[in-house]
Amino acid sequence: MMTKSEDFLFRGDIEQLDPYMAQLIESEATRQVRKLIMIPSESYAPQAVRQALGSVFNNVYAEGYPSLRSMHESEELLSDEAYQLAYFRRYADRRFYKGDDIVNIVEALAARRVAQCFANPNAPVESIRANVQALSGSAANLAVYDAFMKAGDTLMGLDLFQGGHLTHGSEFNTSGKRYKVVSYGVDPQTEQLNYEQIHKLAIEHRPQVIVAGFTSFSWAPDWAKFRAIADDCGALLMADIAHTAGLVIGGVYPNPVGIADVTVFTTHKTLGGPRGAVILTTDEEKASKIDNAIFPGSQGGPHPNKFAGIAVACRLAQTEQYRQLQERTVENAKAMADAFRARGIKVVYGGTDTHIVLIDVSAIPSRTGFPLRGEIAARLLDLAGIVVNKNTIPGDTRTALASGIRFGTPWVSQRGLGPKDMDTIAGIVQDGLTGIHPFAYTGLAGELPRG
Repeated sequence: MMTKSEDFLFRGDIEQLDPYMAQLIESEATRQVRKLIMIPSESYAPQAVRQALGSVFNNVYAEGYPSLRSMHESEELLSDEAYQLAYFRRYADRRFYKGDDIVNIVEALAARRVAQCFANPNAPVESIRANVQALSGSAANLAVYDAFMKAGDTLMGLDLFQGGHLTHGSEFNTSGKRYKVVSYGVDPQTEQLNYEQIHKLAIEHRPQVIVAGFTSFSWAPDWAKFRAIADDCGALLMADIAHTAGLVIGGVYPNPVGIADVTVFTTHKTLGGPRGAVILTTDEEKASKIDNAIFPGSQGGPHPNKFAGIAVACRLAQTEQYRQLQERTVENAKAMADAFRARGIKVVYGGTDTHIVLIDVSAIPSRTGFPLRGEIAARLLDLAGIVVNKNTIPGDTRTALASGIRFGTPWVSQRGLGPKDMDTIAGIVQDGLTGIHPFAYTGLAGELPRG
């Protein structure tokens, strides 16, 4: 047995063992309090979720899956620990490691609670199969492609410069390198999706997978129209609601589960859970292909502590307080878009019905003749205590020279801010951006915007 002095590495506090890291953690906590964080893909994970992430489940390796039986059981049965352990002792599981008897319950419970959050008239809870093992949204998206396409097949998604994600076919991403990519965009006149044009592209190119869902387009898609398009060209329809999963659960964004063949989302962003991802389907055969694409197809051991965090987050997401938070998140985004428009700042896509607001900073009159770029606008707003990100918008051709900045309202809504506060923030942003003197010089990589 180790003495007290010998086991200090396992029982010592971080302040004692690594005081500089403890200092950095404290500094980051202070930053998150002192600044208004308005990056749409960030939210504040509840303390209970973070406790689950930091639990002893971090220590367990769990290649494989729980038994199929447990993945179909109700939360009531999964909450009977003695029953679950007795069944495990008799029938085992689908793991490659022993010692996962408790982890099996946690993973199955996370999957069941996810299903409860997304159940709707098109998809009762018993019909929803959830894979909670994907380590990130990108990993989840690529696993779906791997499950239903082969190299050289055609993938169709929203253009990166018009609101799509890297994994929707960017030339810099595996999705754009492995598959033939056909991108749809927004109508330059209406700044909305043109479903007739999307249908025409789909019929012409016959993609194997159509991705509906976006990372910076600020309006909800029409799932029924995408379903009809996919049916007409024989494609699998994948709904990517990475950004909007929490809004779906809160009832302020249309639910694609039961309409799309596969639904993929991250568990942070608007959902407010740990950094992970989930893949949903109501088709058992597709579920089996997805499971195999995750393990052993693209991952080894998953992160059981994330299962625990997802389970906790989805318990919280089934409360009235959570629904009200999601309503406030959308209300605040709409108020911010209105406040920018009232100040003469161009809101990209004309507005929002989600948590995202994009503005075109290059359209702000410049005192120097050089257009303001998103990177410089984001840097200077950060110095003023408002954290946003640069973002490409329609018409951009280089990500380095993005003309937009993207605001999101999850975090400020969690802090209790409301529409009047959004108007105040828009005023601060206007004062900051109109006071910038943009300029540029030519560097080794080309134009380098400054301000």
